[in-house]
Amino acid sequence: MVSPSSVLPKVVGDATEATPRRAKWWYVTFHNVTAMVGAGVLSLPYAMAHLGWGPGMVALLASWGITLYTLRLLIELHECVPGVRFDRLRDLGAHALGPRLGPWVVVPQQLIVQLGCDMVYMVTGGKCLQKFAESVSSSTTPRLHQSYWICIFGGFQFLLSQLPNLDAITAISFLAAAMSLSYSTISWAACVARGPVAGVSYAVRDGSATGTAADEAFRVFGALGQVAFAYAGHGVVLEIQATIPSTPTKPSRAPMWKGTVAAYLVTAACYFPVAIAGYWAFGRDVSDNVLVALQRPPWLVAAANMMVVIHVVGSYQVYAMPIFESVETILITRFRVPQGLLLRLVARSTYVAFTLFIAVTFPFFGDLLGFFGGFGFTPTSYFLPCILWLKIKKPPRFSTSWFANWGCIVVGVLLMVASTIGGLRSIVQDASTFQFYS
Repeated sequence: MVSPSSVLPKVVGDATEATPRRAKWWYVTFHNVTAMVGAGVLSLPYAMAHLGWGPGMVALLASWGITLYTLRLLIELHECVPGVRFDRLRDLGAHALGPRLGPWVVVPQQLIVQLGCDMVYMVTGGKCLQKFAESVSSSTTPRLHQSYWICIFGGFQFLLSQLPNLDAITAISFLAAAMSLSYSTISWAACVARGPVAGVSYAVRDGSATGTAADEAFRVFGALGQVAFAYAGHGVVLEIQATIPSTPTKPSRAPMWKGTVAAYLVTAACYFPVAIAGYWAFGRDVSDNVLVALQRPPWLVAAANMMVVIHVVGSYQVYAMPIFESVETILITRFRVPQGLLLRLVARSTYVAFTLFIAVTFPFFGDLLGFFGGFGFTPTSYFLPCILWLKIKKPPRFSTSWFANWGCIVVGVLLMVASTIGGLRSIVQDASTFQFYS
């Protein structure tokens, strides 16, 4: 029998070369769906309202195709050096850009993605908790303001953050994946069942009282960021591929690509029906969270909102745990802070409190998606893989690969700048008129 060490290439930065790798291609499908299909799907009808039917569909289709292409690049680069597997994006970045520049380029982008997701999920959890409570309670029951519901959701995260690692929340993570598929299906099916609202309009939404050309342009930029936010699996694709066995005759890229394509088909089955049905039913007046716009049947709307809550409870921790590990490692190794329960309690609670404060201060789901989609997700999903490919593979100038990658870089940079500015401006505008405790 062949030993694992002779079958599996070594891992950069890993102390052991015999790490068990037994995953199949359908494991890849599950993990990619879990990483991508999230609360961002609920804002796609809102993005369509700012883009319109034609540009909106072009943006969705182009983003789907470009991000699938850039995932393929990362999959191919996983074993670009014979005998070595780059199981972390930061290791691949260090190989391509150098040990000094690489981590400074890659790690901040991953941190922005993780922190941005947790802020958005904090807002999402509070909003859906509020909607669930209103759906199951009588009309005479006193209503709590949205800010209080965000704080209630944050209370759950304070408790769960004390669990030691990702292994301790495995059951929650599996449940979260199932919930994401369930509420996506409920969202578009409920929109189709209710039909268009009376007087529905599909005119492009200006998003402001003044309706100036500048306001409309910035809202369009923010909507593009919301679309970018929906494709967020690139930050963990190498970690997923690391679970697949690989040999010179059967490299990991084959089952990885097969599973990724299957995952993208599932993602399309979630994203496109929600975007189309939500915009078709509510038109330009659709909410930034389509579940909030749905009213009937009450039991189904309540169930879907609770599914979202369960999903974001798990997703918050999935994105937060790597940050917890990094912060605690820095405190222990560089600042000599004693390891133990007190460190975990203080460090993790501080992080949860920070994301909770931002969520309560800026509880604008759609605008946050636009900002973080542009500033954080666009680089990792649209053009960073292309930069790494050009640096490592060095395709001939003016070749098909050269044009394809430089085209993605140009599109990605423009999208990042536009959606970041649009999302930030929308946050500032909404914050100026928002009443926190009314």
